[in-house]
Amino acid sequence: MDIKLLRIDSRLVHGQVANNWAGSLGAEAILAVSDSAANDELRKSLLLQTGGGKVKVHVLGVEKAARVYKNPKYAALKAIIVVETPGDIVRLLDLGLEAGEVNVGGMTFKQGTSQVSQAVYASPEDVAAFAEIDSRGILQYIQQVPSTGRSDLMPTLKSKGLL
Repeated sequence: MDIKLLRIDSRLVHGQVANNWAGSLGAEAILAVSDSAANDELRKSLLLQTGGGKVKVHVLGVEKAARVYKNPKYAALKAIIVVETPGDIVRLLDLGLEAGEVNVGGMTFKQGTSQVSQAVYASPEDVAAFAEIDSRGILQYIQQVPSTGRSDLMPTLKSKGLL
């Protein structure tokens, strides 16, 4: 699979992902990877409608996404993989996904999270997962849309006193 973007976004698929990212990267498919979304028929149905016909959206659990990634049938597929949490990235990596970088696009505020950037809030568990991803030599950067600049996640976490 030709991964055009590996993104963390707690909303999974929405206009920024389906239109801005998919269009600018020439993606043919978006894999919304979430065990909870894959097991919630209403949420799954709503996510499947977000592609707008331009790009095909698939909603998969983490283990199934890893199997699809390894399947030679999909070797030429130009895809964006979007997960809800950095913990999901760690699980995908443990299941064999290879990545050079991770886009941290948006993680909404929840009780017990700290603000990292305008659109990113992280819990202590998220920070531990970011540290694990970093320990594997994978660059993580904050960027909401393709037209804005990127900022390196790890120095940002350190400057906020989260590492």
